[in-house]
Formats: sequence, C-alpha cells, structure tokens
Amino acid sequence: MRTSLRYLIALTLPLIAVALAGAQEKKHADHDKHEAHLPKKGIAVFIPTEGQQVRGTLTLVSTAAGVHITGKVTGLTPGEHGFHIHEFGDLSSADGSAAGGHYNPDGHMHGGPDSKEKHAGDLGNLKADKDGVAMVDVKAEVALHFIVGRAFVVHAKADDLKTQPSGDAGGRVALGLIGIANDKPPMKK
Repeated sequence: MRTSLRYLIALTLPLIAVALAGAQEKKHADHDKHEAHLPKKGIAVFIPTEGQQVRGTLTLVSTAAGVHITGKVTGLTPGEHGFHIHEFGDLSSADGSAAGGHYNPDGHMHGGPDSKEKHAGDLGNLKADKDGVAMVDVKAEVALHFIVGRAFVVHAKADDLKTQPSGDAGGRVALGLIGIANDKPPMKK
C-alpha cells in the first residue's frame, strides 16, 4: 500500500499546482482566449488496486470530436476487461471504490461505445492478449478539460455493455488519474 500512496502523491501534486495556478489566472471576456488555455494533451499512469499487478500509461489528445486515447496496459488476465472513465480522481481506497461510478454528467443509461445512449465514461472493453497486454486506441466523445482530475478504471471482467448501472464488469484492478500532459518536449541537460 505504501507504493500506491507514493504514486498517489506523485500524481496529485501536479494537479494541485495546476488548480492553484488556475485560481490565480484572471478571467477573460473573450471565448477564444479561454479556449487557448484549455489542455490539448493528457496523461494517465495506472496503479494497481490491492493485490493486483496491472500497470500502464495512456496518452489523451484533444480532437474536434472529443479525446483520442492511446497506450498500453500490462499485467491483466488474458481476455476482455471493462474500461471506463469514473467520476472522481480519488485513488485513496485499496479497492478503487473511491473513484465512484462511471462519469455520467447527462444521466444516461449504461451502454457500449457505439450505443445510442451511454455514459460519457463508457469506453467498452480492453482486450488483453495471452501475455496480459492490452493496447489501447479508443475515442471518447467528451472534451479533455471535463475529464482532467477524473480516473480511468480497468475492471476484472468484461463489460457486458448493458447491465445497469455499470456493465457487470467486476472489481477494479487498476486506476489511472487523468492529468494534463506536458505537450512540450523536456529540455535536455
């Protein structure tokens, strides 16, 4: 659990700094000026829930249609695993339950990524190969700035894409806090 606490601290400190900086910025009357300050790129580094070995990193890129999410998750059991954006970025509970339910600002029923009605956080399933590796390449119909500070959750079982309210996907095996990524290359020393 100490390792998870270190990850939690390492992931939340940058978000606190961003929140404090944002509170100090003056308000702009021009809408275009606001959009210039919205994040264009995000990142999520997964930590396992208690007893799990799941890890991974996802990159999020803002697009006109929402967010393009790519990356890799390892340490999974082979097969499908429910994959969602949850309402809170709270990684403090050993079982991941502090992340709350699926991100669902419009009060829709649960569904699959192609369903007419679905939660904004319903991303379907990740498919892990025989080595427990899942390559992620999905699109979410949500603006990046609405999900920064929330969490991705990978579940133990497949999401059936219909059972309410969460697809009967089982326990949570890993969580990744969604943060703002540095979109400029780091300076070399």
